[in-house]
Amino acid sequence: MEDTIRDAGTIIKRWDLDASSSSSYNRVANLFRDYREEAQKFIDAVNNLQHGMHFVIKESSSSELLVQAQNLMQIAMKRLQKEMYTILSGNRYFLDSETLSTRSSRQSTRSSVSDEDNDDEEANEITNNDASSTRASEVERVSELVMANLKAIADCMIGAGYGKECVKIYNLNRQSVIDETLYYLGVEKLTSSQIQKMDWEILEKKTKNWLGAVKIAVSTLFHGEKILCDHVFSASDAIRETCFSEIARESALTLFAFPEMVAKHKKLSLEKMFTVLDLYNSISELWDEIEFIFSFSSLAVVKSQAMASLVKLGEAARFMLSEFESAIQKDSSKAVAGGGVHPLTRYVMNYLVFLGDYSGAFSEIIVDWPLSIQSPLPESYFLSPTPDDDDSPSSAVSLRLAWLVLVLLCKLDGKAQLYKDVSLSYLFLANNLNYVVSKVKKSNLKFLLGSDWLSKHETKVKQYISNYERMGWSKVLTSFPENSTAEMSLPEAREWFIKFNSGFEEVYRLQSSWVIPDPKLRDDVKISLAKKIVSGYRTFYEKYRESLRSGGVKSVIRFAPDDLQNYLSDLFYGTGFSEQGTTSYGSPSPSTSISTSSSPSHSR
Repeated sequence: MEDTIRDAGTIIKRWDLDASSSSSYNRVANLFRDYREEAQKFIDAVNNLQHGMHFVIKESSSSELLVQAQNLMQIAMKRLQKEMYTILSGNRYFLDSETLSTRSSRQSTRSSVSDEDNDDEEANEITNNDASSTRASEVERVSELVMANLKAIADCMIGAGYGKECVKIYNLNRQSVIDETLYYLGVEKLTSSQIQKMDWEILEKKTKNWLGAVKIAVSTLFHGEKILCDHVFSASDAIRETCFSEIARESALTLFAFPEMVAKHKKLSLEKMFTVLDLYNSISELWDEIEFIFSFSSLAVVKSQAMASLVKLGEAARFMLSEFESAIQKDSSKAVAGGGVHPLTRYVMNYLVFLGDYSGAFSEIIVDWPLSIQSPLPESYFLSPTPDDDDSPSSAVSLRLAWLVLVLLCKLDGKAQLYKDVSLSYLFLANNLNYVVSKVKKSNLKFLLGSDWLSKHETKVKQYISNYERMGWSKVLTSFPENSTAEMSLPEAREWFIKFNSGFEEVYRLQSSWVIPDPKLRDDVKISLAKKIVSGYRTFYEKYRESLRSGGVKSVIRFAPDDLQNYLSDLFYGTGFSEQGTTSYGSPSPSTSISTSSSPSHSR
């Protein structure tokens, strides 16, 4: 044992930080960076010294030898502490979380493929991006070397009973890394009181910062830190858990507390729904990683905080959804001049389109929130959506969205009754339902509501248009005789033209300010009207034009068929004058219960 302790002492004293006999260079040199072989000898010497000390305590009563060994151990530990500090502070680039996370992912990928596949993959990487691959390999090589050095020091210090000192140095350095990284990512430690007093514009900016930071913080920063901690302190599960918990707990709590405080903000309004859903979605998508990274029992409080934020965000979203439905039902805005698309329709559908983009989070939020139906309509009227995609979210989302559309359509039915002209009511309903259908077809709602829902409502649009044409053009269409091939006298033909002229002029004058905003629907209606009116008129025009002219009554023929076609072509742009026009309805007034801007405010 004397020989063992003496041999160990020879190596250890050579790197004594305080001994006057040690060269000044040795005191400032980096043992593990510059003298790899010597560093291994130093570690072996410390381990041998530790074994020798145990033997002396057990077998020998020589206190002098024990004191000598203890002094050597203190010299060695002081050196190792200095080495650990130097390695940690001088190699932050090679210990950055992105490098560690990438390294872990590469190892996982390589272990999951065959050697042949791996060889092909590596060959492709070298061919496609040789310089980048070389640089990445060099960073990874240095990173592995640094981690190996830290592990060697930690194993040695823990084995010698100096684990507490080792962890203290490690924690101070790595905790500062996490704090600094979160700071640069824009994550701040805020209190609930500060959040409540904050203007929404400022809070929204901080929320955007958080949304941009959380993925990096969880998947890269905390994940990489756990990889490093697990590797360095693999010799002791207890130290590994304590170390990572002390490093990550406070920062993780700060990160995951922010969404809960936002969810409790007193100024949450309908337009803030999508900010809430963005926050919910971010945590929900990262949940598996959160559970893995913070799996230690000492970090259960972190998972509890993340879950609390999810719960509060879900409650806020449900509250706003109820407010949204209520606002639709309470909307008191006036009808729209010309029967165009109502601002309420635009607002609600834009809102629902955005909701459809959050079907995953939306499904989780309403899964245990049953739909409370308060409608005299049969359930089959709205419980009809059948999502086309078998992998689509729960049908609860489809039913909720279908119900909200129904609430809107019922409200529009009420607004249609404000029009004095029944045909204009049908045109209004057709325009608005067509807008609803168009929004559904061009968004994720198409897959959530399903093809059957779309088909039913497209048919309904056609029914509204048919009713509009039948009632709006009845004076014109009923002027045609039941039997278009039957002969009539010139006086009868004259009366027919007079009646047709009067009916067409009256209807045209009335409808010159009516609108059909959708170009396709507008063209379809014009084509339909032309088939019903111009085609029938052309038959009589060609049959009686010459006869009536020869009878000196040319003035009763006011329109040529092409004239009618041109007049119809000018309709539905809302540019003409209507006796009912803007004086009857005016421009839509702002609702007292819902903001009917063209689209809801969205922070994405």
